[in-house]
Amino acid sequence: MVRRSTTSALTRAYARNLRALTKVTLGAGKRVATQMQQAAVQQNKAPPGPGDWLSGMAVGAAGARRYHLYRPPGLNLTSGEKVPLLVMLHGCGQTGRDLAVLSRMNRLATRERFLVLYPEQDRMVNPHGCWNWYDTRSGKARAEAATLMAAIDQVCLFHPVDRDRIAVAGLSAGASMAVLMATHFPGRFKAVAMHSGVAPGAAQSSATALGAMRGKRAPSVPMTAVGKALGAAAVGASLPPLLVLHGDADSVVTAGNATNTAAVWATATGARPGVSRTLQRGQRRPARITDYTRDGQTRVRLCEIGGLGHAWSGGAARQAFSDPAGPDASKLIWAFVAKQFAVQA
Repeated sequence: MVRRSTTSALTRAYARNLRALTKVTLGAGKRVATQMQQAAVQQNKAPPGPGDWLSGMAVGAAGARRYHLYRPPGLNLTSGEKVPLLVMLHGCGQTGRDLAVLSRMNRLATRERFLVLYPEQDRMVNPHGCWNWYDTRSGKARAEAATLMAAIDQVCLFHPVDRDRIAVAGLSAGASMAVLMATHFPGRFKAVAMHSGVAPGAAQSSATALGAMRGKRAPSVPMTAVGKALGAAAVGASLPPLLVLHGDADSVVTAGNATNTAAVWATATGARPGVSRTLQRGQRRPARITDYTRDGQTRVRLCEIGGLGHAWSGGAARQAFSDPAGPDASKLIWAFVAKQFAVQA
């Protein structure tokens, strides 16, 4: 009898295992590729409703960023008409389309005739899809803000945007980036809205971001390049009016961030708080409103929503990061923004 070589048996076993591993790996790779393809298709799929869902890409200091632009129906693109632009920045774990669906801002845009820009964070830059609002020490935050401004400039170039009526809003990390953009480019925005975000200056790196979100790091008074040279008076003259929305049951970004942001912005703009009032519609969650004014104009509005967690207030049902029971944040944002457009016209 011929005895088989132990080495040959091991070689054949190794070959079998390698073939099996290759088959499994290729199968997993195909599944991942399919999932990525499906995610890309879903991301580019237009949200429900009329109007155009246009894709684009802008290149800036932080590289390339994709975006979608919602253009409501009925715009006469050949008449020379100019319409407002609202920039909406998504939070971590979201896409621009996700924010469009849960906020239903496009529905308002259709009714009120304005464009909505939804920039998209690159998952290669941040695996969680977060805007890098906190990375100010390295300069990454400012570079990303500049890239977002490049997207805005591109939209203004190719679409009928009234450059004197541009506002920016965001949720969570998007909210923090929105106020950061307003401090770096204050002359470009007529209003800014921060929903469940952190004030600029509260974190300087990823290591300090978590402490800032938990309210353990106090923000500094936002100072633009002009403000640093000319003093706080210049900042007060240039920072756009701010709307702050936050839930008092938020366990991700503590509610103290909202009051801190309002106080910092009010200090920088020379505004003083008025008497707070409570608003509630039907069975929706109550909201405590405090206006900070200067010369009879609201420079900061703080909206503290009772029982709201880390979610878009009054958002669409059955959506992540959405609480249908809250007051409609989209309507509150647009009402605030539209008033600033009218006041500063």
